[in-house]
Amino acid sequence: MIAEKMKNMVANSSAIRAMFEEGNRLASIYGAENVFDFSLGNPNVPAPEAVKKAIIELLDENDPVVLHGYTNSNSGYADVRETVANSLNERFGTNFEGKNIIMTVGAAGGLNVILKTLINPGDEVITFAPYFGEYRSYTNNYDGVLVEISPNTVDFQPKLDEFEQKITPKTKAVIINTPNNPTGVVYSEATIRKLAAIMEAKQKEYGTDIYLISDEPYRELVYDGVEVPYLTKYYANTIVGYSYSKSLSLPGERIGYLVIPDEVTDSEDVCSAANVATRILGFVNAPTLQQKLVAKCINEKTDISFYDRNREALYNGLRDCGFECIKPEGAFYLFVKSPIADEKEFCAVAKKYNLLLVPGSSFGCPGYVRLAYCVAYETIINSLPKFKELSKEYF
Repeated sequence: MIAEKMKNMVANSSAIRAMFEEGNRLASIYGAENVFDFSLGNPNVPAPEAVKKAIIELLDENDPVVLHGYTNSNSGYADVRETVANSLNERFGTNFEGKNIIMTVGAAGGLNVILKTLINPGDEVITFAPYFGEYRSYTNNYDGVLVEISPNTVDFQPKLDEFEQKITPKTKAVIINTPNNPTGVVYSEATIRKLAAIMEAKQKEYGTDIYLISDEPYRELVYDGVEVPYLTKYYANTIVGYSYSKSLSLPGERIGYLVIPDEVTDSEDVCSAANVATRILGFVNAPTLQQKLVAKCINEKTDISFYDRNREALYNGLRDCGFECIKPEGAFYLFVKSPIADEKEFCAVAKKYNLLLVPGSSFGCPGYVRLAYCVAYETIINSLPKFKELSKEYF
């Protein structure tokens, strides 16, 4: 018999994955071109050509025993970590060194590493709805308690008054995600400054350390010149988790990093513990070939003009159909208000038109649905008549 904890996790298994699998089933019946699957945030823009070139060079020029072997530290290759640190310093005016970087198995692996490092059973981790649903699973992995801040459906900036009230002596960490999945909203600098001030005050009030964990897989995916604040510059106890899944279109390669600045309380101990956590969680080290690839392609970025084109087409198309949504500033998601209170019922109706959407309750925000527009442009254009038919059931 499986563990009790896993029984709950299986019962609440990801609605996103379930919808994606449903999309495959429908495609086998109606043809892929007639199914409009907006469920999964799987980048559809190819990796930059420089990535392919770098992989070939690495395979041709390196000893395969070394290239595919273990790294000499669970935290990753020293030269790669130094390259990442130098890049961040150039971009954001920081002062990181290689020792501040832990190479990870994607952002998800990084979040698990840092939560394993920080969380004791019963510790509270705060996040702002709507949020990536796996935060609950990751927190639960280490017997922590996820505390939700209810959504601000006006502009989806965090509700800081409620946040201040919900911080307790048991609060160990706060996870934020900007650009945000599922809304595409970028938290403003004013929001970040206020959030940091609240956390500083609460640390002093309770005499505790409260860590701000910035989950940043979408940092590079922003539009219209929007700036994404770099959070270590606003709050000393900030740890950054980053992934190349979106910025280089490498979601299946599982490569990312943690930034643990010197300013973090007990930073040396935190880095040492994160190094050990990487090993004992079974990651051992981030993929060696991908680490070397990151160093060679440190300045490469995915061409986001493809996503921007999709964003404009889908946002304007749905607005023309009568649906309510805010225009995303980043990532590749559109968060749409359901025309009925029960958004799961709305998703079921949409499926009649072969439109696959994810209910907002999966993100702690019922009454909304998420559409991932990292799909072919033709998929969006061809879906709009179906959305128009769907809208006629409500408007």
